[in-house]
Amino acid sequence: MTKNLLGWPLLLLLLTACNKPVPTEVPPRPALVKVIGEKSGLDTMALVGEILPRYESNQGFRIDGKIIERKVEIGSVVKKGQLIARLDPADSQLTATAARATVTAAEAESALALAELNRQRQLFEKKFISASALDIREAQYKTASAKLAEVKAQAAVYNNQAQYATLNADRDGVVTFIHAEPGQVIQAGDSIVKIADTQSIDVLVAVPESRMAEVKINAPVLIKLWSDRQKTYPGEIREIAPAAESATRIFNVRITLKQADAAVKLGLTVGVKLSPQASNSETNTGYLIPSKALTEINGQTTVWIIDANNKAQPRSVVTGPYREDGVLIIQGLSTGEKIAIAGVHTLIKDQLVKPVIEGAL
Repeated sequence: MTKNLLGWPLLLLLLTACNKPVPTEVPPRPALVKVIGEKSGLDTMALVGEILPRYESNQGFRIDGKIIERKVEIGSVVKKGQLIARLDPADSQLTATAARATVTAAEAESALALAELNRQRQLFEKKFISASALDIREAQYKTASAKLAEVKAQAAVYNNQAQYATLNADRDGVVTFIHAEPGQVIQAGDSIVKIADTQSIDVLVAVPESRMAEVKINAPVLIKLWSDRQKTYPGEIREIAPAAESATRIFNVRITLKQADAAVKLGLTVGVKLSPQASNSETNTGYLIPSKALTEINGQTTVWIIDANNKAQPRSVVTGPYREDGVLIIQGLSTGEKIAIAGVHTLIKDQLVKPVIEGAL
């Protein structure tokens, strides 16, 4: 009887061990997917630009002085040689007068040295003086002649400086900047005005590095003013920056605006349209997918296809140009297929997933 009582707990323990719950299957992992649509290409690139002069120069006086008159204002249209501003000429005129007096004195000294040299030569011919005495007179004459040449050159500089008291426009254009008022004392080289050439107009645009393959020298573009969207101006790419901006990774491109009229004003904002190059049309079309959908497996550029059984399958693809909104796949995909576009680095072959269509969240 006692043995039977001891066996019951053991029997219950064995029965309990045999009734352990069966492990449940791991549920499919949710995966954000994109359905491949129709092929697309590099659309016409639309950029925002600014109208700038091709040539713009700072102008200033070549001498120090006090401004007594200014003849232009910001926005004034000027012609080459037109008077811009004038300095007080008193000091420069006095300096030029002093230089001319110095020349007169030097001319007298040179003439005296020459007359003395001629007398000494006559005495030397008659054997009244030695050769060394004649050499001294010749050296004195050469010194006086050199001194005369020096003061004449200096006088020419001072005479020029007397003319520098007036500042004239060096080109036709429009005044875009002024830093000069009557009564202001300036130094030589200070910027007084800035004159922009209105005959040669550029449009400056910033092109992202992903689209630089489409930008070519002499390529035609279309330009529209934001203030008047109805009129279109032709343009042509004339300059491409050799290096990208370090902060923004964009390239500055200058476009010549042709057939400019009175509506085209410096500083206006414009829209610029650049068309893709036809020579690259084969590589410029493909299926546009997000860049984050790409991964690399065994050195191959790969995407993860979600098959009909909702299992992840890797597939190698060939990429085309990268764009701001993704990358073009030119080989390896077909319309209607589904690809994973998030967490692609953690997927494994034949992994069961629960597709979540992009935009359906």
